[in-house]
Amino acid sequence: MAASTLTEVARLAGVSPATASRVLNGSARKPGPGVSERVRQAAEALGYIPNAQAQALAKSSSGLVGLIVHDIADPYFSAIARGVQDVAREQHKMVLLATTGGTPADEKEAVAAFAARRADAIVIAGSRSSRPEDAQGNAELAAELDRYCRNGGHVGVVGQAIVGAGPLDGYHLVEVPNEELAAELAAKLAASHPGDFVIIGGPEGLITSDDRVRGFQSGLAAAGRPAAEVLRASFNRAGGYDAGLALAERLRTAREAEPVNEGAQPGLCIFAANDVMAIGATAALRAEGFRIPRDALIAGFDDIETLRDFRPGLSTVRLPLEEIGRLATLSTVGSGPGATEGHHDDGPAVTGQVTLRRSTEWTA
Repeated sequence: MAASTLTEVARLAGVSPATASRVLNGSARKPGPGVSERVRQAAEALGYIPNAQAQALAKSSSGLVGLIVHDIADPYFSAIARGVQDVAREQHKMVLLATTGGTPADEKEAVAAFAARRADAIVIAGSRSSRPEDAQGNAELAAELDRYCRNGGHVGVVGQAIVGAGPLDGYHLVEVPNEELAAELAAKLAASHPGDFVIIGGPEGLITSDDRVRGFQSGLAAAGRPAAEVLRASFNRAGGYDAGLALAERLRTAREAEPVNEGAQPGLCIFAANDVMAIGATAALRAEGFRIPRDALIAGFDDIETLRDFRPGLSTVRLPLEEIGRLATLSTVGSGPGATEGHHDDGPAVTGQVTLRRSTEWTA
């Protein structure tokens, strides 16, 4: 059956289409109560469904918030999404979700799609890229955000500023102090582990990973320790698993060359640049017959919810992920504590905490 039209509703109510539109699409200019009630009754009788775009034009608000993440299956992003959803619900808005795989070109397409649907705000969560192959995508994403903000949109960005984006009205950044927290983690691990360190990082040029790698190295240096070797892998569980297999082979070779005394302290401590990589690396080591913390120590970053059921308990850096999502969304409606407008940043809006657990605790 064909959908009822606004013209049919107006005819049944005995009013003009413009009057029916003002009643049904939420305009501030409304006719008297009697006319409004006739229009609503006519719409209900005909099963009329108001047009969302027409409502947005009438109200100057669509009631939509766009959320862009790399991978909603990653617990890091799903936790942030919960925070975004909480604020949207409080503001009586609906969340539209786009997952992009992390490329700025895909993020640009998502921004354009949300802008076309007149989303009131867009939240972007995910690492920025400084890789040469993403230069064009970065430029196009910055230009798309510029257009969106100049047309009255608001953007909340988690982590690092959009590469190439200038100061914009409506652009808000919620910083995460990845480098500082990774340095703090390194200092605490160096204080208890006399052996070697190795870092499992994401692809070079992925800014979140690079910040954490750089911070961990600076923490080791401050403790008087040599720089750790860095293994590059995909910034996900699969990348961690692949790196774990390579490390298992090293541990096996070292064991064959010089058997380790039973109960001796592990000679290797692994820092994975996020928790899902640490989980993947631990799974790979376990599959190859190695155990944490008996044969190696390991730490991650983020403190994702999945760790509640992970054994041994994973040492990590705890970030308030849901609160980060809330901050980013609140900033777009002008009430985000600590969020900053444009690139005039006063400092990190988010704090984290180094949390040491069983995965880095060795006992004789």
